[in-house]
Amino acid sequence: MYVAAERWRSADANERYRLLVRATVLAAERSPVLSHQSAAVLHGLPIIGAWPASVHTSTPDAGGGSSTRATIAHRGTRPDAVETIDGCQVTTLARTLVDVASSSSLLVGVTMLDHALRVEQERADGSRAGRGQVFGARPALTKADLYTELEVVNPRTGRRQAEQAIAFANPLSANPGETLSRVRIFQLGFEVPELQVCFPNILGGNAFVDFWWRRVLKIGEFDGFLKYGSGPVLGDRDPGSVVWQEKRREDALRARVSSFDRWGWELALSPTRFHAFLTERGVPRA
Repeated sequence: MYVAAERWRSADANERYRLLVRATVLAAERSPVLSHQSAAVLHGLPIIGAWPASVHTSTPDAGGGSSTRATIAHRGTRPDAVETIDGCQVTTLARTLVDVASSSSLLVGVTMLDHALRVEQERADGSRAGRGQVFGARPALTKADLYTELEVVNPRTGRRQAEQAIAFANPLSANPGETLSRVRIFQLGFEVPELQVCFPNILGGNAFVDFWWRRVLKIGEFDGFLKYGSGPVLGDRDPGSVVWQEKRREDALRARVSSFDRWGWELALSPTRFHAFLTERGVPRA
């Protein structure tokens, strides 16, 4: 299978893995059911770290799992747990999340779970807001749905880690960077903060903060480049204006709390540095 060189060069890691997955399906003698991370990439789920080098599939013939140079086959999937995306058969969103959570690290599992629960809630809220779309609208995926799917799948290994990931997941995490921070805070033994807490009457409106440690009156915020760089978050606003508005917001919030700290990807990705940072900034231990 081939792809235009220009498209490949401009593709990010997500798109390159998506192309590999679709090419594998096209080259197969019989259409496989994609599972695990290979289903996740077609569902639009994010990952922190690298996508696998192989394509994961689900087949009734796989007893305990098998693999070739290009594919890894897992125990078969129920027919009702399969849907079609971009012409490919994939495990449903619930099954995909359970499969990933039971076979991956807590960080990978929770990153996908946070995103899926948030997007599903936004979709359902949008359907309810548009009165003409209410009838027949699919309800949002919930944690209860995921626990039910976990019972049905009953994985041979990884059940406890899947339960932990589902329990820890939170749709209030606005992006993978916030999920990374929250998982790291938990794993390093610090108190897990409240998410998206509202501070009223900040510059004439409400301000929502990423992390809030109520006991010590401390705010924490994850800063990703998207807030200040070009893209959908910035829109047509001037970057300098955005930075200035963010400074005014932070100054107003600082006046209400004991401390306010920010961090980004580089810091949160390093457990050693992030531990030192959280300790120095007085984040309470669990």
